[in-house]
Amino acid sequence: MATFNLKIVTPFGMHYEGPAEAITVRAVTGDISIWANHIDIVTALGIGKATITANGEKKIAACSGGVLSAIKGEVTVLASTFEWADEIDLERAQSALEKGKEELKSAKDQKDVELARLKIKRALMRESVKKEH
Repeated sequence: MATFNLKIVTPFGMHYEGPAEAITVRAVTGDISIWANHIDIVTALGIGKATITANGEKKIAACSGGVLSAIKGEVTVLASTFEWADEIDLERAQSALEKGKEELKSAKDQKDVELARLKIKRALMRESVKKEH
């Protein structure tokens, strides 16, 4: 199967660098899959599951925020957060979910509501990815 060079980077470092057959991530407009010879594209990332196929094997991760670019066969994911399923601490994700719910209840303005909802969404995604793994 044809491959492309994939880099997945966060502020905390490199999470993957090498050949891949496919990547599917959540963009702000919905899921997007990139395969070898994909047209050039740049898109903002939302909060969702990332699936990478490399060497015929699929790995999943929780990914939130950032940008995906596919330019001339080079695909780069610059994510705010990216956690492979086997690295997710389920207890920590569940604790973050409860904290987000508490923050939502005590929100004083729309900004607080939006921040709490984002925390809840990230925590639910991390929990879902971990349980799927």
